[in-house]
Amino acid sequence: MNPFSSGTRLRDMIRAIRASKTAAEERAVVRKECAAIRAAISDNDHDYRHRNLAKLMFIHMLGYPTHFGQMECLKLIASPGFPEKRIGYLGLMLLLDERQEVLMLVTNSIKQDLNHTNQYIVGLALCALGNIGSAEMARDLAPEVERLLKFRDPNIRKKAALCSIRIIKKVPDLAENFIHAAASLLSEKHHGVLITGVQLCIDLCKISTEALEHFRKKCTDGLVKLMRDLANSPYAPEYDISGITDPFLQIRLLRLLRSLGKDDADASDTMNDILAQVATKTESNKNAGNAILYECVAAIMSVEDNGGLRVLAINILGRFLSNRDNNIRYVALNMLMKALAVDSQAVQRHRTTILECVKDSDPSIRKRAVELVYLLVNESNVKPMTKELIEYLEASDPEFRGDLTAKICSIVEKFSPEKIWYIDQMLKVLSEAGNDVKDEAWHSLIVVITNASNLHGYAVRSLYRSVQAAGEQETLVRVAIWCIGEYGDMLVNNAGRLDIEEPLTVTESDAVDVLETSFKSHSFDLTTRAMCLIALLKLSSRFPTCSQRINDIIVQYKGSFVLELQQRAIEFNSIIARHQNIRPSLVERMPVLDEATHSGRKAGSVPAAVSTSQGVSVNLPNGVAKPSAAPLVDLLDLSSDDVPAPSSSGGDFLQDLLGVDLVPVSSQSGTNQAQVSGTNVLLDLLSIGTPSANSSPSTIQASPSNVDTKSPMDLLDRLSSPSAPSVQVSTTAGSSPMLDLLNGFPSSSPIAVTEGNGLAYPSIVAFESSSLKLTFNFSKQPENPQTTLIEASFTNKSGEVLTNFIFQAAVPKFLQLHLDPASGNMLPANSSGSIMQKLKLTNSQHGKKSLVMRIRIAYKVNNKDVLEEGQVNNFPREL
Repeated sequence: MNPFSSGTRLRDMIRAIRASKTAAEERAVVRKECAAIRAAISDNDHDYRHRNLAKLMFIHMLGYPTHFGQMECLKLIASPGFPEKRIGYLGLMLLLDERQEVLMLVTNSIKQDLNHTNQYIVGLALCALGNIGSAEMARDLAPEVERLLKFRDPNIRKKAALCSIRIIKKVPDLAENFIHAAASLLSEKHHGVLITGVQLCIDLCKISTEALEHFRKKCTDGLVKLMRDLANSPYAPEYDISGITDPFLQIRLLRLLRSLGKDDADASDTMNDILAQVATKTESNKNAGNAILYECVAAIMSVEDNGGLRVLAINILGRFLSNRDNNIRYVALNMLMKALAVDSQAVQRHRTTILECVKDSDPSIRKRAVELVYLLVNESNVKPMTKELIEYLEASDPEFRGDLTAKICSIVEKFSPEKIWYIDQMLKVLSEAGNDVKDEAWHSLIVVITNASNLHGYAVRSLYRSVQAAGEQETLVRVAIWCIGEYGDMLVNNAGRLDIEEPLTVTESDAVDVLETSFKSHSFDLTTRAMCLIALLKLSSRFPTCSQRINDIIVQYKGSFVLELQQRAIEFNSIIARHQNIRPSLVERMPVLDEATHSGRKAGSVPAAVSTSQGVSVNLPNGVAKPSAAPLVDLLDLSSDDVPAPSSSGGDFLQDLLGVDLVPVSSQSGTNQAQVSGTNVLLDLLSIGTPSANSSPSTIQASPSNVDTKSPMDLLDRLSSPSAPSVQVSTTAGSSPMLDLLNGFPSSSPIAVTEGNGLAYPSIVAFESSSLKLTFNFSKQPENPQTTLIEASFTNKSGEVLTNFIFQAAVPKFLQLHLDPASGNMLPANSSGSIMQKLKLTNSQHGKKSLVMRIRIAYKVNNKDVLEEGQVNNFPREL
């Protein structure tokens, strides 16, 4: 016989394929076999059709194309004999799927076989439909499947139930047709039919609320009785697995009970007893028993509240955590995370066991345990939990430290009872795994230190000690560098020493040694070394005796190949050598960083800082009263995290920041041009306004309403002061720019507008709340269409007097805003009076972009600070 003829047996073909020594030989064998099969198909060979299809199935499993044999499946299915049909249906399920169009041709054959007198042929049709049935086939054949759910043979009923599951998933609208038939399957004695019937009910409950209500009313008692019989049944060899009667059926029943008991108190009461019985009597020393217990716990957590049962379920999960099997511990941790939302107190009792899982050798268990510990921490247990985690941090694997440090830092920041404890714990983390700590964590530590004025000395001394012990941790070194630069004098003088501290003697030279060592370390990156340069510059002012040594260190890097270091070294050397008069104010301590703003930025919602029209303090969310911020861009949420708030001596600071040479008028003549240049740089920096090409008028945002006319340095100091509110200053060509700049604060609107010579526009309600109403009245001069004059009227609608009234506004870059002082700062109650304030808006994109403004109104009611804000978008289009 030809070894590659259609009469070759399947085993011979398999033997030939396995005998191939290379892939090329295997492909040659397969090609010859496929050629022989194609020839047989062309010859319409009836005798070996089933054998050829068997070969095609094997070739398909090897990954070769077999689409040319799909029609052979349909021909075999249409054959009258069972053996041919069996091969035909097997090939149909293997070679085709529900997306094949040719599948539609077999629908009629399957329908005929579902009505066949031979139950085995009926079973073949059900099996094929349950595996590859499409939505169209489901609609056509659903009545036959529903009828077969009541067939006399249990095997057919079982296959029909499984086929019904696919039908209702493909066509959920057909679910109601199977409700009563599925309920009848729950009274079956045959376990095979029963388990498929239960699964059908579970899927019906997910798809149809009507089915769920029907099973709750009609089947809950029967399911509870069935579950009790299984739990108490004697030994049955045909269903016994490790001494437990049919655990597969018990698990399915528990899942169905969980669906029925969820959000239904009556059904939950009915099943409470059997759930408690299963939870207490099931053996936990065998895997089958553990599977049942797990499903029982899941059911208890899903049904309506029963405190005693839930404690029992959580205790079972606690026992799972002590199991040697990693899978059991993992699923227990997963379930405990869900249980935490239901009964956190019961989960807290297993805190010690959960902490042990953090030290597990399996990385999946460690990660899940850390997530659970993070959820378990609260204000009452944060200290012992953090201590345990930090102790484990010392021995943890390097690849696990990133996740662990992130969780510890988050826990410490979220639940810290006091700032000194927060600082201590963060220093421990930084000392053990500083290189694995993310930037947000040490940024937050610096923010906390700046806000704890009584702990500045303690923090810098603790950091000095930590760096001496763990100087290889770069993140720790960064925080230490920053603090030594800011509070180096407190480190040397032992200022602010607490009773709990041990004595520490540090000289100025020792402090500089720390910075020099860190600066010259090749393992640290550019950020750390740049921070060292800044800290050295600050210490040059705080430590006069070491100023020359610091300058020598900085000079070494004037020729650095790293441009950032080279530029800093050149600039800082110039400050130390030639600008002694401005250095103290330039390097004074950073202002207090706002914790609420930092937290908002981390969370992605930054509370905008604002510029005010009056220099008063605003109560911030963290309860610390600080001056309101000056830059108008902060109100527009355009501020950068990297730009620090200006210090109180802002003139010198801005002089260095802007790189302009600002000299007082009294000391040098002919300096107006330089002063205007510096002002223009400030304009560009704040992105508030850009001077025109001919330098005729230039505008800036500043405040207050009354400004001392002393010197340009005083003006810059006012501009950079955090308490400086906003006002518009103008300089015009043909006059002395600096004199106009200093004396150009009008007490009223710079342009007098009356109804006779101006254009009036309809007024609008710009803002309205339960307490306040803000109305804008507009006017314009015909010769200046870009400028809009606004008269704002504030009215108090509430029954309480509003005091300390402040109005703040911000506009985009293409607009320039001038705010005149308000007519008062107290609003009478019940609309019995108003506050008036004039604004002037200049639109550089007049006719192209409409006016828009963000506003913020602060006031006090019964000595309580209130802040309201909004956006004005309803300006008339003509403006």
